[in-house]
Amino acid sequence: MNRLDNLYPCLEGIRKHTCVSYETFVVAYLFEAENLARAKADFPWVNFIESDCLRGFSENNNLALGHVRGEYCFILNDDTLIDTDVAGRLVGDFSLLPDNAAIVSPRLLNADGSLQLCGRPEYPARNYLLQQWHLYSEPKDDTLGKTPVAGQVYETSNISGAAFVIRTDIFRSLGFFDERYFFTPEDIALSTLARSRGYRVYVDASVAVVHKWKTTASSLSPAVRPSAVKGSLVFFGAGSRTKLLLLSLGVYAAESAKRFKAWLRYLADPSEENRIRHRTFRNICRSVFSRRSPKESFIRYYYETEGTGDGRHLQRG
Repeated sequence: MNRLDNLYPCLEGIRKHTCVSYETFVVAYLFEAENLARAKADFPWVNFIESDCLRGFSENNNLALGHVRGEYCFILNDDTLIDTDVAGRLVGDFSLLPDNAAIVSPRLLNADGSLQLCGRPEYPARNYLLQQWHLYSEPKDDTLGKTPVAGQVYETSNISGAAFVIRTDIFRSLGFFDERYFFTPEDIALSTLARSRGYRVYVDASVAVVHKWKTTASSLSPAVRPSAVKGSLVFFGAGSRTKLLLLSLGVYAAESAKRFKAWLRYLADPSEENRIRHRTFRNICRSVFSRRSPKESFIRYYYETEGTGDGRHLQRG
């Protein structure tokens, strides 16, 4: 995403610490020509795939996944740091797991070293709705109270798209990432689909990756957040119009309350931050019952957002 300050440490960590045989793909999303030329020169061992159109996480990853040749795929965000042979450790876990093991993820740490996620439990629609009302928080550690399958490897339900290893043949059979989701919840959708096909998902609590999410807040939240909410409604409301309607009503009510609170805050303090916050909740409310897809929702509000330029500072998360 045109962030060399993220990309360079990520690639340097891969090069320094990965001991298994591998090839690396970087999807250069909305890169400036100068930055792309510099990255190619500094990392000649990397396969760069240019992505110059507005695409979400799933679409961008799939541009590279169609070219993979390895037995395993290690999906890694550019805003991650590794200081051990994470790929080798996670690939090695498969030899200890049942034949239907599909995915193994590492423990994710925040930039300050605190725990971000260690596996993820099932996340039904009711939990998503409760979270919109701030009545539920996803547990950070899904291994508590569980018995490891091997070493410090535990079975879990979902993974984070920031870092995980998946068997390529299974990934291909699942159609890679579902491109209906522009920002979220593509990782939960992938995990759910894999488990529905009889595969299992694991987390290795002994392997850690630093994920620097939310360290660079985006001014594009008025476009990103509506798309994310719309994607969640598509996923959690699938298969039942009644379920989708009830879920949409609950989310709309929650976001309307947040919009009203943001409006009051903006009246009291008309700062740029408060203006962006109010526009974000306003756009979410507008998108809940719209027929637009998550991508269409993002594009609409992306071009309405002031100061976006050509979008080269677009951030995920």
